[in-house]
Amino acid sequence: MNLKQLAQHLNLSPTTVSRALNGYPEVSERTRERVMSAAAQHNYHPSHHATSLAIGKSRAIGHVVPLTEHRMINPHFSDFIAGAGDAYAKAGFDMLLSVVPESEEEAVYRRFAKDGRVDGVIVHGPLVEDSRIELLQSLGLPFVVHGRTLDEESTYSWMDVNNFRAFERATQFLIDLGHQHIGLVNGFEYMNFAARRRDGYFKALRNAGIQHDPELRFSGEMVEPQGYQAVQALIAANKVPTALLFSSILPALGAVRAMHEHNLVPGKDISLIVYDDQLSFLQNSGDIPMFTSLRSSIQDAGRSVAQMLIDMINSNDTQPRNLLWEAELVLGSSTAPPRSL
Repeated sequence: MNLKQLAQHLNLSPTTVSRALNGYPEVSERTRERVMSAAAQHNYHPSHHATSLAIGKSRAIGHVVPLTEHRMINPHFSDFIAGAGDAYAKAGFDMLLSVVPESEEEAVYRRFAKDGRVDGVIVHGPLVEDSRIELLQSLGLPFVVHGRTLDEESTYSWMDVNNFRAFERATQFLIDLGHQHIGLVNGFEYMNFAARRRDGYFKALRNAGIQHDPELRFSGEMVEPQGYQAVQALIAANKVPTALLFSSILPALGAVRAMHEHNLVPGKDISLIVYDDQLSFLQNSGDIPMFTSLRSSIQDAGRSVAQMLIDMINSNDTQPRNLLWEAELVLGSSTAPPRSL
């Protein structure tokens, strides 16, 4: 028995039957129970394609990945997609991943809106000022941003971590330990998350009356060599700080490699705090983790962002939804008062 035959048997429209089977709130509980009972009696299992046609939706979510030198294709993105994929699988949605040159990204969004291949999109890696927000709003395509821009936050849906507060808190923690010379190894600061982390770091220094030293700040791609090169540069310039903050655990590993080459001990010669996305292949765990960290799972973020968009699509409610998480400060073995204390 197919959807049309089941609908005829129940004297209902295919759309009503499909909505009942998929848990749409506008279907009465009595009708839902009647449909579910008949589906079980006749061993009916909905076809994904038939369901999509009946409800006028593709049951697919789009992810547009621009091919640039630095953005998106990295371990953080992979874990985010794993979390999102889990939410899609449970809700009966497909994922459409479109990898394109950066110059074609806008055209892909326009094509998605025109041909109905996806019911909505997730926006990755928001910039401080990001034209994609206004574009998607003009197209009427449902979307959720993983992160935020500096645009008016109440006008679009987003899920983010409180990056400003996380790095303000981490910097203050180091100051409370007695550190005065604190460096920052950050992501690209044209990206919003990195700009907010930098500003949180600045605020804590400013509140403590500490003049920030530009030579202790690094901005770039958050990979292992970034941390290695940063520490080598600091040693070469005789500007070794007593503490360093890292926007990812990956450059922190590079920093540790450089420190070992110069017989410097993490947590003794230089205190380290990392932002830990709890990457699936790299766990900073144990009773006493290797690194003191700001912890927030990017895989859980992917799951949460995907569910936000699924809920918007299923309810036909595109009113902006906002979700802000706080990162957890987890003590590890990489922090201590500076040696001089």
